[in-house]
Amino acid sequence: MAASDTALLQNEYRTLREACGLLDRSERGKLALTGSQAVEFLNGQVTNELADLHPGEGRYAAFLTHKGKMLGDVRILAVGEHASDAPSGPDAPSGPDAPSGLLLDTERVALQELFEMIRRFKIGYDVELHKRTLERGLLSLIGPESERIAAAGQLGDGEHANEYLEIGPIAALAVRTDVGIDLICDADGTEKLTGELLARGAAPVSLDAAECLRVELGRPRYGIDLDSNTIPQEAGLNERAVSFTKGCYVGQETVARLHYRGKPNRHLRGLRLSAPADCGEELRLAERSVGRLGSSVVSPKLGPIALALVRREAEPGATVSVGERGVSALVAELPFIATA
Repeated sequence: MAASDTALLQNEYRTLREACGLLDRSERGKLALTGSQAVEFLNGQVTNELADLHPGEGRYAAFLTHKGKMLGDVRILAVGEHASDAPSGPDAPSGPDAPSGLLLDTERVALQELFEMIRRFKIGYDVELHKRTLERGLLSLIGPESERIAAAGQLGDGEHANEYLEIGPIAALAVRTDVGIDLICDADGTEKLTGELLARGAAPVSLDAAECLRVELGRPRYGIDLDSNTIPQEAGLNERAVSFTKGCYVGQETVARLHYRGKPNRHLRGLRLSAPADCGEELRLAERSVGRLGSSVVSPKLGPIALALVRREAEPGATVSVGERGVSALVAELPFIATA
């Protein structure tokens, strides 16, 4: 990396840690579910409990094959009556505890599987599925000043809490994240919303800088660190994404059996690299292949670090070789840094 690029990354990283960075993530996959049985239906398809979901709340979950392997992960937001996706008429949910609809946000690589799963299994339910990827923009505010810049002081506590806000001339759904505030608006309002946030003091940052923060926090991404061979427990997602008290859902038997009776063959670990390395490079412990490198960044704070699903014999403290260029890595517990 050139010296000028390194300096720019360091400045952006400082913004994320000390102020507020702005990143356009509108390319993420987005769907909406409406209808009186939207929550009941989706609760039978994903790993986390949705039955007690109230307007203004959200859940993180995975959707699985029948063998318990991940097809993707998804943020599920229960939106109130303000949302443009809210249904109307005699069959619409009603009452203070009834979400007007569900907004689903996922990695773009997992979008088609999520869409097909919903389309295939919603037959017989009062559920309507709406594509929103191109119709909704998504801007991420990252850093300790995010709440102030979004004027989101009334937003509930806890990750995924959401509330409708007027930010300058633009209506947006504000969603609390582990590192700041996400703002979801109509796609044609994204440019104006960006201008308003910059005027309030947000600074544009690159995806590279945001990825440094994500890897430091030990948060895996589907399509990079996780794939269709991953079981949630291997990725350390049970606490965040899986309920062991809810009713049946697709893949539940495998997930529950591994949780109560077994030990996963792999674990998501951190790697402290001796030099930068590329995603996908093979990891070896002695002469045995134990995994492949996932997200790999050069953190301004920690230097070269990465995430990887590695076999359980590569325990924290072990040293593994990376690829064929003489790079090594110390296996570490996650997170590298506990909080943003």
